[in-house]
This record gives sequence, C-alpha cells and structure tokens, in this order.
Amino acid sequence: MGFRGYIFTNKKHPEKGIMSFILGILSLGTYIMAVYLSYQGKGVSSARYGAAGVLASVFMTVGLILGIMSLREKETFKLFPVLGMIVNVLAFFALSLILYAGAYVS
Repeated sequence: MGFRGYIFTNKKHPEKGIMSFILGILSLGTYIMAVYLSYQGKGVSSARYGAAGVLASVFMTVGLILGIMSLREKETFKLFPVLGMIVNVLAFFALSLILYAGAYVS
C-alpha cells in the first residue's frame, strides 16, 4: 500500500517567477489597453498612453530579468518562470508591433 499519484518534493514556486508572470501580464495588458483607447479616440492618443507604454516597457524588462533569474534557481518548479518569460516576450512583440505600425503610418 503506497501513495499513488502523490509526489513528495521540496520544490517550491519561486517568488521571482511569480512576479515575472505578474509583470508580464501587467505590461501586456497596458499595451493592449493603450492601443484600444487610442483606437477609440480615432487615433488621437494622449501623453498618458505614452507614459503608460514606457512604464510597461520597464515592467517588461524587469519581468524578463526576474524570469531568467528564477529559471536558474535550483529545486524550484519552472512553471511560473517559463510563463513569465513567455508573457514578457509577447509584450515585447506587442511593443515592437506598435512601434512598427507607428513608423509605417507616419
């Protein structure tokens, strides 16, 4: 008689990985909302959207760094660091798309 389906381990979810995921969600959401609100304003955007985009890029950079740092930790689960890095890379591609579209339209 044993415990089937249970794995006892000392691994834990790293706080840096969870923070990386949260920062990635915030930055990606900020980019999406800035584009949506600019679209609702018929292309006229305010300086607030630009400031939010700069802050989101700082969040994205810090999130990527935290994801890499937590991915290198031993005895931790890799779910949140990998998810955080994926979301931060998606935010980077969203920023790249916004900058490319702005340069193309101008």
